[in-house]
Amino acid sequence: MPDPLALLVLIIAAAIVFGIANGANDAANAIAAVIGTRTLSPRAAIILATGFNFAGAATGTAVAMTIGKGIVDPEALTITIVLAGVGAIVIWAILSTRYGMPISLTHGLIAGLVGAGLATGGSRIIVWAVLARVFSAVAIAPLLGLAGAFALMLAILWLFHKTPPDRVTGAFRNLQILSAAFLAYSHGKNDGQMPIGLICMALMLYHGYGQFHIPFWVVIVSAASISFGTFIGGWRVIRTLGLRMTTLRPVHGFAAQASAATIIETASHLGIPVSTTHCISTAIMGVGATRRLSAVRWGIARDIVLVWILTFPACGILGWLLARLLQTAL
Repeated sequence: MPDPLALLVLIIAAAIVFGIANGANDAANAIAAVIGTRTLSPRAAIILATGFNFAGAATGTAVAMTIGKGIVDPEALTITIVLAGVGAIVIWAILSTRYGMPISLTHGLIAGLVGAGLATGGSRIIVWAVLARVFSAVAIAPLLGLAGAFALMLAILWLFHKTPPDRVTGAFRNLQILSAAFLAYSHGKNDGQMPIGLICMALMLYHGYGQFHIPFWVVIVSAASISFGTFIGGWRVIRTLGLRMTTLRPVHGFAAQASAATIIETASHLGIPVSTTHCISTAIMGVGATRRLSAVRWGIARDIVLVWILTFPACGILGWLLARLLQTAL
């Protein structure tokens, strides 16, 4: 039997790697639009996103609680489930980032944990009520991002239709910086909670806590890992969202970012893990569609949606396979 302390260290290391992969892929969520409109340079955008991702990840623990004790029954939770779940999403994140595809690491992690749980304990250990709430958010959040950004963009066009374009562009350059900071903060507050939930699951198993407990050092380590990943930056993903999907101006970037950030922040307060990727991607589609439907490159949008759909079965299968392998090895 492997040393329990060694397994604990291994899970903490895996959670940190997950946080870095999350930041590297999801860096595009907060800064693709602000880079695509040339409001900020890539370096300045990365620094902004890194700082506000850290701030978001270090505040609030509702999503971490959902991940840590809401997907798999805490009494049935094992080291094998945690390791397999993390391993599944890290593999999928590396592949997706390599090919420039934005994915939901939140939902990939959940799918990996479910797959690992099914492999080790069967369906009885999955908390289906919480999982149903997560799946409902999968469908609702992207639609809200699309509709919210579309409506906000139409409202802006109506309010400023008599204002000279140069003045509108100048005003919304500054506002877009604020909305990018808000989006990075909300991303950290939702996705940034994932490593916290993972490390605390491992600590609960190692120490035999009677309840889910979040030490402050775990918050700092997790926030630092996702911020470091953001600093590295997933440049292929940034190009896909900020430059290839549609042509963006500062006013479009502001509308997309503000809409997505509002949805994510609301979900974070409710403890619902949502996909930052889904929200901002559909929001960018929404603002692009206000010009004309053909302004959005729907072929690229189709590829992104296909990867979203594949994330669930791919990570679930990977989690199941890794759990089986770990059961044999451990």
